[in-house]
Amino acid sequence: MSQLFEVHPDNPQPRLLKQAVQLLERGGVLAVPTDSSYALVCHLDDKTAADRLRRIRQVDDKHHLTLICRDLSELASYARVDNRQYRLLKLATPGPYTFILEASKEVPRRLSHPSRKTIGLRVPEHKALLELLGLHGAPLLSTTLILPGQSDPLNDAQEIRERLQHELAGVIDAGACALEPTTVIDLTPMGQGGEPEVIRAGQGALAPLGL
Repeated sequence: MSQLFEVHPDNPQPRLLKQAVQLLERGGVLAVPTDSSYALVCHLDDKTAADRLRRIRQVDDKHHLTLICRDLSELASYARVDNRQYRLLKLATPGPYTFILEASKEVPRRLSHPSRKTIGLRVPEHKALLELLGLHGAPLLSTTLILPGQSDPLNDAQEIRERLQHELAGVIDAGACALEPTTVIDLTPMGQGGEPEVIRAGQGALAPLGL
């Protein structure tokens, strides 16, 4: 049975989040609230946990997983970012956007897209998730919590726990999330002098980014 951590959305209790971090460090997959929809997360360097995360979603290695970071300073370790890309990232973070960027050499090969050598990165605007990342001290590997055969992400922590109690180590409940996933923007064309490409229009507005 997965553990349920009920935390305050604005003042999440560190004691509960530390317990959730311990589950991550033991190889567990968590369901966490974000500024778009609920997401599945696991330790970046745990291949078994990453495989379990993919199995829950029933996606293969061609499906982009995303690194959730606390801020842009962490992002620089995992992606190659030029000045134009950085300016756009600064406009959009923190917020409900996922950016596809060229993966740096520090990203394990199994985590980057197998044919494109790219990685999805995002900096969420959600107090409980940012506190969890801070206590963990590193980015987390993540994917939107959409169950196989469904088109919409799950939104209710109790329902998530009931449906995935044998697959998840824990569920963080900080209240309902939006039902809309992130806006996904591919920034790799900018590296060749091109323009960003919107892959999926979601929760994040495009107008503030000039797109």
